[in-house]
Amino acid sequence: MIPAVVVSVETMLEKWKGREGKEMEVFQEFTLLTSEVISRTAFSSSYLEGEKIFDLLTKLSLIASRNVFKTRLPIISRFWKSSDEIELDKLAKMIYDSVMKIVKKREEIVTGEVDSFGNDFLGLLVNSYHDLDENKKLSIQDLVDESKTFYFAGQETTNSLLAWTILLLAVHTDWQEKARREVIEIIGKGNPNSEGIAKLKTITMIINETLRLYPPATGTIRKVEREVRLGKLVLPIDLEVNIRIHDPDLWGDDVHLFKPERFAEGISKATNYNAAAFFPLDWDHDLVLE
Repeated sequence: MIPAVVVSVETMLEKWKGREGKEMEVFQEFTLLTSEVISRTAFSSSYLEGEKIFDLLTKLSLIASRNVFKTRLPIISRFWKSSDEIELDKLAKMIYDSVMKIVKKREEIVTGEVDSFGNDFLGLLVNSYHDLDENKKLSIQDLVDESKTFYFAGQETTNSLLAWTILLLAVHTDWQEKARREVIEIIGKGNPNSEGIAKLKTITMIINETLRLYPPATGTIRKVEREVRLGKLVLPIDLEVNIRIHDPDLWGDDVHLFKPERFAEGISKATNYNAAAFFPLDWDHDLVLE
């Protein structure tokens, strides 16, 4: 996976060489980069093949987000749909067709051997779809849904992290210099590898602090499955709980300041041994309080 990421990054940096001294919209650049990396590593395709899916998922997300708090009438909605609902159905169908096109292309290269659809993310999904064991077999809808989730969630979260990290390092040049020295010392002038990346303590601190300040999941809502006591409070069933991410009682009065050193001794120490409170990418969406 790392060599594929390196190829994508080198392609981006090569394009940047001719733009020295000029302003650049790095968020858009990182959008292309993360999309390319996901396409290469998870689906063994180029960005051009996955570009349509990324665009459709982005449009679908925007429409869904502006309708999240709208109330639907169960009976009426069966016979009448708003323009947004019609557009959502249309986008969902187009995404389904686009994913299936990639799946069919993968199935065409089958060698006839067991588990022969590849060992990347798409290959694992297609292998599961063709599993002879009904208990392990993945349905076609599950295959499409998993692909959609990986495409969108993986791209959006990584893109956000890269953009905020670059901005914070541009502002806090002292940490930019510390990060540069560490990379040169451990990685050198060669390409990164898994062993070297694991030793990048300063980089890890910067990434964790960036995720803490500007998490892709800006808020978390949980539904109470059954009555439960939380400290001095008794939470009734079906109550929705909005969990705070920037809590000064947990992080201290400097909760809104960029201080990577708070992670110098790991996440547990930074959270006063309450590691579950650090969830920048969110925990399982199906989790309930019970």
